[in-house]
Amino acid sequence: MSCGEVITRLGAFTREIDYLSQPLRAQSEDHVFNGKVSKDDFRLSLVIHKADSFLPLIKGRIESSRAGCIIFLDYSLFPGSAFFLAFWSVVTLIMALFFFFAAGEPTFAGISLAVGIGNVAFAWSHFQRKVRQSQRIFHKMLSLQKNT
Repeated sequence: MSCGEVITRLGAFTREIDYLSQPLRAQSEDHVFNGKVSKDDFRLSLVIHKADSFLPLIKGRIESSRAGCIIFLDYSLFPGSAFFLAFWSVVTLIMALFFFFAAGEPTFAGISLAVGIGNVAFAWSHFQRKVRQSQRIFHKMLSLQKNT
């Protein structure tokens, strides 16, 4: 596909939303992504019907080539989710250090450390699951994958 075709297709399936200035309207069945599409880049997320902390933010860049275009994608947590994941990771690490060195309780230190590692592992696995789901929908939208 040419860059123009990709931008047109992305624009057709993406609803631009300004969360700060207007209330959310009823969901349209035609839109599978919320976000912003410009001439050579885009920021998208799947349309969801309930809260999801592990929803990936898809940042993309489109470059023209002789055979069509190249789409570069980067998947990340939304900034608020990344902040809280980092915050609780630091809190559990500080608790582990406190229990181990100040309180002399290696059992509690181990529990704190395990909870922190478990939290990150849980977040990572659910984020990866949501990335795969987003990729399938993105590919289907661009007709790169047959319906599954």
